[in-house]
This record gives sequence, C-alpha cells and structure tokens, in this order.
Amino acid sequence: MIVCYAAGDGLGHLTRLRSVLHTLRLDGPVTVVTASPFANDPRVTGGWRIVPSIDAADTEADEVIIDAFPAGLKGDLTRIPSAPRVTHLARLLRWDAYEPLLPADPPHFDRTFVLEPLAQPHHAYLHTVSDEVTPLALTDPPSEPLDVDGWLIVHSGPAPETLELVAYARDMASVEGVRPPMTLVSPQKPDGLPPGVAHLDAYPACPPGPNVERIVTAAGFNAVRQFAPWRDRHRVLPFPRTLDDQFTRAARTARASTPSAADQAAR
Repeated sequence: MIVCYAAGDGLGHLTRLRSVLHTLRLDGPVTVVTASPFANDPRVTGGWRIVPSIDAADTEADEVIIDAFPAGLKGDLTRIPSAPRVTHLARLLRWDAYEPLLPADPPHFDRTFVLEPLAQPHHAYLHTVSDEVTPLALTDPPSEPLDVDGWLIVHSGPAPETLELVAYARDMASVEGVRPPMTLVSPQKPDGLPPGVAHLDAYPACPPGPNVERIVTAAGFNAVRQFAPWRDRHRVLPFPRTLDDQFTRAARTARASTPSAADQAAR
C-alpha cells in the first residue's frame, strides 16, 4: 500500500504523482489524500483510492509520499510516528512564503527526490530533514500523442486564467502576422472563449502530435517539464501563486530557449 499526500486544488499534484509512480515503478494499491476536484476523473486517478484527509488513509502503508510541500500545504503535517519509508517530492516553492508555515516537529524523510532546481534555502532545509536528497528525472506513463492543427493551448483553470492564456496566444499570433488554428485543451470550456478557438477536453495533453506548431501554457511544473522536448515551440505565461514560483520557472525556461553567444557563433 502506498499513501500519497497531494494537497492542493489543482491538477498538477495528481499528474506529478502519476509520473512519479511510473518512474519509480511503484506497484500495489495507491491511496491519495487530496481535495482536488480532478480526483473524480478516472483518466487522472483511475485505480486509486481517494480520501479527504491523512487520518482516513491506511496506517499500514508500505510507503508514504508527500508531494511538493514538505510539511503539507498549510504546515499541517508533523513527524509521522512509526512510519514506513517516507518519501518527499520537492519542486520549486516560494520558500519565503512557505518557510513560516513549518511546524516545530516537521516530517522526516527517508529520501527526498528533487524534481527541479530549488531555491538554496529550500534545498538546505531538505538536507536537515532527509536521510538522502537526490535528483529525479520523471517520465510519464505512455500515452497517444495529442495532435491538432496549429496552436495548442493547455490549461486546467481557473477560467479567467484560461481566457488570459488564450488572449496571450492570440496576441502572439497577431504580432507575428499569422492566423493559425487554435485549440484549447482544458477540462471545462470557459464562458467567453473567442469564436474560432476550438475546445477539447483531453487528458493527458502530452506528447504533442506532428501537426502542433505552437504550445502555449502557464509556467506550472508539469507543463514546463512535459513540453521541454519541444521547447522551440513552447511559450509560457506565468501566473501568480501563493506558494508555487511560476515566474522563476518561466525565467529559467526563457533562458534555456535562448541560444547562447557560443551557439550563435557556431551557426
């Protein structure tokens, strides 16, 4: 039995867990602690048991996985007594906002997997509460390519952000003097979606098929990681988050997409 603590309302925590379980080849029953509305989608959580709180999870688990927040979303997790192996999945946080939430007796981890570069104080903290801190490159479960003509816009919401992302894509097209077909991939079609922008409820939204010319997303962890092989076609628009640092992630993506002076000289 694997118990995964994936607090948060979005789709990202659940998508990351799918990738982690696949990458680590962890088999057996999985219980996920989450309040995300996306947990009701069998495409996302098929085969998992979903519970609303850590108290409702099976205490006889072989492994406990704590995603993203080392002491839970609100600092509500403390040291797990008589625990089996405890694993933490570390991704970029706004550490200055999260650190004050840490409890006096935080969880201790047998291993922490660092999934992307972290702020130095965050990384240093994890060494104080982990027996082992090591990087982990994720791979996704196999899926068929999502192929559409033209531009692919991917976001799981909320609706105002989705519409802003669509507007960003349309503005880019206008500046570039092109009029590509556009498809929004999102669980819900937002009210006010401009005419001519198709809507598709598909999961997963990666890998892109051969007819996708441009990919437009927010700067969430999963989008940046999953579309990294198509960085030349990928554009990101960061959104403010209480704890996730999308702006730093977007800046890193932009730097990685810009040819260095040495690369330009080589051409």
